[in-house]
Amino acid sequence: MKLRNAYLLIAGLLILGSCKNDDDAIGEIVPPRLLSEVTEEDDAEIIEFLKTHFYNEDEFETPPEGFDFKIRFDTIAGENSTKRSIYDSPNLITQTITVDSEDLGREDDNEIIDQTLYTLVARQGVVEGKPTIGDFSVLRYEGLLLDGTLFDASTNQPIRFNLSSVVQGFGNGMKNFQTGNGPIENGDGTVSYEGYGIGAIFMPAALAYFDSSPNSDVPTYSPLIFKVDAFSYEPDSDLDGDGIPSILEDLNGNGNLNDDNTDIDLESIFARSANHNDVDDDGDGILTIDEIELDADGNFVGFLDTDGDGIPDHLDNDL
Repeated sequence: MKLRNAYLLIAGLLILGSCKNDDDAIGEIVPPRLLSEVTEEDDAEIIEFLKTHFYNEDEFETPPEGFDFKIRFDTIAGENSTKRSIYDSPNLITQTITVDSEDLGREDDNEIIDQTLYTLVARQGVVEGKPTIGDFSVLRYEGLLLDGTLFDASTNQPIRFNLSSVVQGFGNGMKNFQTGNGPIENGDGTVSYEGYGIGAIFMPAALAYFDSSPNSDVPTYSPLIFKVDAFSYEPDSDLDGDGIPSILEDLNGNGNLNDDNTDIDLESIFARSANHNDVDDDGDGILTIDEIELDADGNFVGFLDTDGDGIPDHLDNDL
């Protein structure tokens, strides 16, 4: 379960990486690469993979007896030369996500570059509605390099984490999946789900670990693949319990909750918390939950603006 821990480490450090070269001498200091350069290279590698590989879509369309509903990739060649590529599949979804090099720890580069995220939905889940980056999700995953090397995987049983505690490409890719029915008790202490979403997310390094991978099996600047089973999710999750559904704390609407921190200037560099992890978003000493409108059951109703200056109370520390 390194996916979750890896992101937390990166968010805390965001420090220098090394060149994408497995032959670099240990301890050798290599100048960091530009975001624009890595983006161009990674997108070309991902597209090459998508155009030269297919997945077992025939099995998903007409499941044979005993099919395990696992997504598999293979090269378009030989007896598989007529297979449709993943790139040409109608089930491939593309998203454009803008990344600022400063968010990757590159304060001197000043690059803002669009990234393309590719999500293959091999089977859509039967339950309407899809998770957001602000929600808790229940799922199973495998992390792969483009050459097929497995570097991370959850256990066979479902795991639960919020989609903003993982790499940005993973959380945004999960937004494309409906989920299934469950949990269903199996009688042996385990649970299962039915009709869940199945697919894979293909992401460039800038939406993954970039140059700060904590996993020695993942070279710096590596594009990644995550196979996913989308079991369930919790709509309108409130990750910090401040009364606001966390998706509403994506103030700039860029699909990244971790770069929205209203009171960053008031926080210690060692104890900074983005709004979705901060119970006092404006740092005025009044809890956020006491500066918003809730109904009698404690459910979020809306934002308050007591002084009418256009800034919600919970983000306005000069009231």
